[in-house]
Amino acid sequence: MAENRPAVTRRTASKVAARRASGRARSARERLLEAAEELFYDEGVNTVGIERVIARAGVAKASLYDCFGSKEELIRSYLAARHEARKVRVQERLARHTDPRARLLAVFESMAEALAEPRYRGCAFVRASAEAQAGSAIQKVVAESRAWLHALFAGLAREAGAPDAEALGRKLVLLYDGAAVSAQLDHDPEVALAARDVAAQMLDAAIAKGSAKPRTARKR
Repeated sequence: MAENRPAVTRRTASKVAARRASGRARSARERLLEAAEELFYDEGVNTVGIERVIARAGVAKASLYDCFGSKEELIRSYLAARHEARKVRVQERLARHTDPRARLLAVFESMAEALAEPRYRGCAFVRASAEAQAGSAIQKVVAESRAWLHALFAGLAREAGAPDAEALGRKLVLLYDGAAVSAQLDHDPEVALAARDVAAQMLDAAIAKGSAKPRTARKR
C-alpha cells in the first residue's frame, strides 16, 4: 500500500521556514524526532518500524542507535517532545491573562488550538500508553505528563479560589480528557470551547458552594 505523507501543520511549516531562514542544517536527532512525530502520531508507535522512521528521516541506521539507543527511547523522546510543546502552548495562553478564572479557562482555549490542527488524531499519550508495556520508559513519560496536567488544573483552581482545588482539578482533567476523545470520535474541534463553558460552570459552582458553607463557631 502506498504511503501517504501527512499534511504539514502550520506549526511544523513555521519551524521549517525558521530553519531555512537561519541556514542551519537539521541534526540527525532532529530529523529522526521529526520523522517519529509524523509516523508515530499518525499510525501508532508499534505499527511503525524503525526502518520507516530512518527512511523518512533520511539518515543512516547507525544514527538512530547513536542518538537514542533503541526504538523505545525514540518513542519516549517523541512523547517527551510533545509534552514540552504542550507545556509551552499552554503557558503562552496563560501568560495572556492575569485574572485567575480566565487563566484556568485558557487551558481549554489552548486545547482548541490543538484540536483544530488538520493532523489531530486524538491524544498521543493515550494512544502510546495503550501500546506500551507496563513499567516501560514510555509509560513513565506518560505518567509524567499526566502528573503535570493534574497539577496544572489543581494549581489554577486554587488560584481561582476553589475551596477544594484538588477535587475540582480531578474533575477538570476528566472534562479535558473527555473533550479530547470527543473531538477525535466526532471530528468536532469546537468541543474544546464547549468544555471551556462547562469548566466555567464547574468553577463558579465550586466557589459558590465553598462560600455557602457555614463557619464553625470558635469555642471560648
